Amino acid sequence: MNTNELKSAVEMARYAAAQAAGLIRSYYMNRDNVTEIKADNSPVTIADKAAEKTITNIIKKAYPDHNIFGEEYGRDGEGSEYLWLIDPIDGTKSFVRGYPFFSTQIALMHKGELLLGVSHAPLMDEQAYAYKNGGAFLNGEQLKVQSQWREHSSCVSTGNIQSLINKNWHNLGQLLLKFSKIRGYGDFYHYHLLAGGKIDLLIESDVNILDIAALTVIIREAGGLITDLRGHPIGLDTTDVVAGNQHTHAMAMDYLS
Repeated sequence: MNTNELKSAVEMARYAAAQAAGLIRSYYMNRDNVTEIKADNSPVTIADKAAEKTITNIIKKAYPDHNIFGEEYGRDGEGSEYLWLIDPIDGTKSFVRGYPFFSTQIALMHKGELLLGVSHAPLMDEQAYAYKNGGAFLNGEQLKVQSQWREHSSCVSTGNIQSLINKNWHNLGQLLLKFSKIRGYGDFYHYHLLAGGKIDLLIESDVNILDIAALTVIIREAGGLITDLRGHPIGLDTTDVVAGNQHTHAMAMDYLS
């Protein structure tokens, strides 16, 4: 895709996320809409499935030849070089329990390269989006990671780090002590904060590509660095993440890689 085509694609993805958000809000806090529990003990709701269908239908209308990989309905087709990655409600447990740390994630990958991403938080009215070489934005305002290291006000945020604790607890602890504030914002929210320069580093294990694909593009286009904990690029098999600016990412690699 050229630049104009990417712009058009990200606008379509933004529209799809907004359409899904209206549906998701209508189901919010309905504790009776859980339909099943998956193998990883995460719930699936009517809202998850309906939102994914809404997004998929919009994408298929715009790009009928592209493949889709969704959280609830799996992968649709293998023949295209373009693959849309969809998590209709990233944070379904939060959704079910009635607190607002959940979001819709939509990304586009071409031959393994992430080209664009949209991260939409329905209850916070936040929509972050980015495309390759086009910058990153939150509700229309450009996002930039914090470029300077200020130890006295530095902040690191962790998401789900259960696997990391089991493997590398000591080094993680030593890294966290380098920061003035340690927080656990988690899910989409600390990616939005990092991209906007509000925090300096985030660390997560126990994720999958559908959780982080869109957010990877947003961090990258905001000037940040995002890799797995070994410094490898984010890809379909990624299960852990470290993201920051040049300084904080390098610091994390020294302790965790």
